[in-house]
Amino acid sequence: MFIPLHDANSLKHIRLQYITLAIIAANVVIFLMMAADAGSQATVYGLGYVPAVVHDVAELPPHLVILPEGFTYVTYAFLHGDFLHLAGNMLFLWVFGDNVEDALGHFRFLLFYLACAAAGAALHGMLAPGSEIPLVGASGAIAGIVAAYLILHPRVKVWVLAFGRIPLRIPAFVPLILWVGFQLLMLAVGDDSNISWATHVGGILCGAFLIVILKRPEVPLFDRRIVMPAAVETAQADAAPGRKPPARWGRQ
Repeated sequence: MFIPLHDANSLKHIRLQYITLAIIAANVVIFLMMAADAGSQATVYGLGYVPAVVHDVAELPPHLVILPEGFTYVTYAFLHGDFLHLAGNMLFLWVFGDNVEDALGHFRFLLFYLACAAAGAALHGMLAPGSEIPLVGASGAIAGIVAAYLILHPRVKVWVLAFGRIPLRIPAFVPLILWVGFQLLMLAVGDDSNISWATHVGGILCGAFLIVILKRPEVPLFDRRIVMPAAVETAQADAAPGRKPPARWGRQ
């Protein structure tokens, strides 16, 4: 429906979104490693989230067990089925993740990302506890980031491709509310596709909850006020009419 391209939303509290970049790099490296590995299907079962295994309905053969099953609530989010699956998730993370990381701080953003991934897997497993199909993909974590961005910056203008071909610059709440609504609708009506709508909704609910309690105290919700980077605020204050220039601007 909408493909995000860019948002006009500078960082206010951090210099570089290095956790976002590290997550993107990790996903890409793991994808390339699996693409080059003839035995990657075994990795999908070993690191993917398999509800039947987690809920003790089925058991993996010993040669497929890589980590204790509890770890797969998170590890599944670093595996992707194909390039388009990876590219779509990483594009959303690239456009929206930096500002969520800015609002939370690096360490809390990492916890936030992993928690949203786990919440997505948990709801998927709750609704399909007997499924033996491995769940893979970062969509649950990305859904949490979308929900957080919607709560933080609904009025920020973003460039999107509508229907995959029409470039538009519109407030973020327009495509993001439509995206969230579509996930809820598809979970409600159900379908026989290989997309886990429950994972998306679990991530959305977790992200909407955690952003409120984990954000920096000075970060407003719903764009209630514009928060400028400290350097910009200082420069504007120095340039205010009637203010004496600082010594570094004085005559030498």
